[in-house]
Amino acid sequence: VLMKIYCTGCEEDVEARLTDGKERYPHRPDLASIPFWKCDTCGAYVGCHHKTKTPTRPMGTLATPEMLEARKSIHNLIDPIWQSGEFGRGQVYAAIKKRLGYPYHTGELRTMDEARKVWKIAADLNNQWKFDMEVKI
Repeated sequence: VLMKIYCTGCEEDVEARLTDGKERYPHRPDLASIPFWKCDTCGAYVGCHHKTKTPTRPMGTLATPEMLEARKSIHNLIDPIWQSGEFGRGQVYAAIKKRLGYPYHTGELRTMDEARKVWKIAADLNNQWKFDMEVKI
């Protein structure tokens, strides 16, 4: 099964191949049956919304290892904000969208320049949130 998906490694839409966790994470038997899309040209992957009615729908763009690390770094900054219960997840994403000037989702990042820009916004939001929490205490 093939699907056109944007690949951050190839920097274009590619014919991605549907595979599974056995191939993506051979050391993780618990992920063996979970679907993933792979770019066979550069080796980039993207996970799927496997717990939904569309279990092979990609969660974003195909990501290189560098992009995956950037996305994790962004999530490490923004997730604690909404997980605190002080703000909803949608509010945090809306704040990023407002500062970027266009709709945003971490899984849709296409370039490292874009990831760096979002990381700076996320770091600013995280610092402001931490400051606000300290002021309340």
